[in-house]
Amino acid sequence: MTQVLESSLDLVTQEQHFFCLGVNWERFKVIQKSFENVPGVRLFYCQGVLEIVSIGKLHELISNLIGLLLGQYFLETGIEFFPSGSYSQVIPGIVECQADLSYCVGTDKSRPDLCIEVVVTSGSPIKLEKYKLMQVPEIWFWEDGTLAVYCLRETEYEKVVKSELLPDLDLFLLNRCLLISSPLEAVKEFRRNLGTGNQE
Repeated sequence: MTQVLESSLDLVTQEQHFFCLGVNWERFKVIQKSFENVPGVRLFYCQGVLEIVSIGKLHELISNLIGLLLGQYFLETGIEFFPSGSYSQVIPGIVECQADLSYCVGTDKSRPDLCIEVVVTSGSPIKLEKYKLMQVPEIWFWEDGTLAVYCLRETEYEKVVKSELLPDLDLFLLNRCLLISSPLEAVKEFRRNLGTGNQE
């Protein structure tokens, strides 16, 4: 276990993923406890796979900007929303994960309607699986400078071109604003174009 911790701490400064297979729930909880006071690190567990992810400045910038832009969208459209941030979603012994952002729309629920992850370093073997076990209806991944949207279809996720939870949201506009270097200008640009129907 010491080797696991040393290896993963090494990766914190590199903003990478560390994976360990064949980890039982009890061992995961022990490792998780060891990271309680380590900043900038997030642990996921899914059916024997432990994933340790370092969280860097770019990750936090994009996550917070997505939250700001969606807040503007909900305000402009009058859609009732309940943000639940990165709280832990848990099925004991099977899965534990934390999205970067999560929301319930319309009414508050025990399970989010939408989870959003910012992926700076790709390659997770449990990318969608953890959310499938939690039965989260819609997942967004911001990865390689673009947004990918997945909707749950009975037992599997399907990649779609627009949000089914927020069908009037212009994802092209949202993604374009996420690539603007100034967060202030990004929010201004998003607000200027809300409701103009610029989807391609």
